[in-house]
Amino acid sequence: MQCLQGIEDTMAQPEYKPTIQTRAAPRTAIDAGLRAYMLKVYNLMALGVAATAIVALFMAANPTLMVAVAGGVMKWVLFAALLGLGWFAPRLIFSGSAATAWLAYGAYAVLWGLLISPMIAFYMGTNPALVVRALLITAATFGATSLFGYVTKRDLSGFAGFFVMASIGLLIAMLVNVFFLQSTLFSLITSSLVVLVFAGITAWETQSIKEMYAEGDDMSRHAIFGAFMLYGSFITLFIHILNILGIMNND
Repeated sequence: MQCLQGIEDTMAQPEYKPTIQTRAAPRTAIDAGLRAYMLKVYNLMALGVAATAIVALFMAANPTLMVAVAGGVMKWVLFAALLGLGWFAPRLIFSGSAATAWLAYGAYAVLWGLLISPMIAFYMGTNPALVVRALLITAATFGATSLFGYVTKRDLSGFAGFFVMASIGLLIAMLVNVFFLQSTLFSLITSSLVVLVFAGITAWETQSIKEMYAEGDDMSRHAIFGAFMLYGSFITLFIHILNILGIMNND
């Protein structure tokens, strides 16, 4: 009772003011830390996109080297390597050293640059404006969907299974078109579906990356992994938006 009376006396004193700042300080610190963490993720993602652009443009400027590295059978070797690294990179990022994490992410960006270099070379040689337009549309699409994933209160984790199955289905459909159908219309349809699916994936990934911050352990690796996730979605969106614009431009 004496303790309660003491608290009441203290609360009654004019100079005592339980301020909002006292309670808000930890939340403010968390929000500031979250913003810094997300900014690092986006900066690392942009670094990966820049690395891919440099590799793709360098290869496009050297056609002989590009054909040797990314032409014919070699493009399928690169494709297989990309899928393999996409599967193992998360394990390398979290289980290996910091240098291994950076190497896995860097190698992933370089492989993408090599793989898409013939496509970039073609459009840079025929209609460079399409590449710029595709990049701007991709940036706008990515920015809008990532922002939605960041601010929405809705739990998007329930869509994870759908996104995985849709991605696998679209990958199979694209391979069937490449090897058997070779249909421009089918390519347009699949690219349109890929853009829709990966717009959703971008929102889901952003929310997942945001939630990683709450785990509070080894934020550096989480930031690299987050950049790795968003980078893959950005490049996928860019490739298929460019494909859509190219098909529509030809028509």
